[in-house]
Amino acid sequence: MPFQELKRRLLQRKMELERQQVAIRYDFAQGRSADAAEQAQERENDDVLTALADHSVTELEEINRALQRMELGSYDKCANCVEAIKLARLSAIPFTILCASCANAR
Repeated sequence: MPFQELKRRLLQRKMELERQQVAIRYDFAQGRSADAAEQAQERENDDVLTALADHSVTELEEINRALQRMELGSYDKCANCVEAIKLARLSAIPFTILCASCANAR
């Protein structure tokens, strides 16, 4: 799989996460119910949405860094040992910064 396909996948995932963040912000902006039982359920939903939002922010940061590494020509270089990251690993985890050896050593 050439880097262009990986870049396409990263950009697609980035758009999905950005849409998800917009939907989460929209949900938080909605008013809450006056009913106490419904408020309890809404608070639980808010906890889930907060966790999803936090995860999407982290993943977006990783994707943006991967896209930047592509532009700089260092995308397939391990951040730890500077050896090449195998294409199979990049295909599985397109925003990884470590080769399999360094990742397993952590």
